[in-house]
Amino acid sequence: MILASGGIDVVGEAADGAEAVAAVRELRPDVVLMDIRMPNVDGLEATRRVLAHVPGCRVVILTTFDLDRYVYDALAAGASGFLLKDVTPEHLVAAVRLVDTGDALLAPSITRRLVERFAAGDRPRPPRPPAVHRDLAALTPREREVLTLMGRGRSNAELAEELTLSEATVKTHVARIFAKLALRDRAQAVVLAYETGLVSPGDPDE
Repeated sequence: MILASGGIDVVGEAADGAEAVAAVRELRPDVVLMDIRMPNVDGLEATRRVLAHVPGCRVVILTTFDLDRYVYDALAAGASGFLLKDVTPEHLVAAVRLVDTGDALLAPSITRRLVERFAAGDRPRPPRPPAVHRDLAALTPREREVLTLMGRGRSNAELAEELTLSEATVKTHVARIFAKLALRDRAQAVVLAYETGLVSPGDPDE
């Protein structure tokens, strides 16, 4: 499907997680589509290893399991988002292009349900790197607002419309937030927004 879309090269394929890690180390792709359930090394562990060896790579998880424990585990492992396996070809290609730009693939409905699951105590919070100090006091009021909306799954275009800003200005705010809080992408921003209380269950989606 990706080859048929044009403009995206498929540089390799792998039968399981171990092969995926080896292929990424050799081929250095921009984006990896990673299954969850695989023999030898599963997709979550493979994602951790891939990002440890090639930090700039973006991983999108492909799963048949909608919003079960794998969703948070994938984000905690460093994935930039996830797709269900019944995704349309057009959506799949768009997702690859999206994460390649540094964005994260998290729809507002997915974000909301993920936050609610955290709040219910279903998943333990992941340990944070000890060298990283994430202090929301470093953010300006506007940056806190942007982070809150990112935590609810807003894209840059949606942020620009909602805050009456240009997309260029939104991108500047997002970049500053990531730099100040040592965040890699929106997936980490969602988790942090929940953990710091910026986003809470019951918050309106709109």
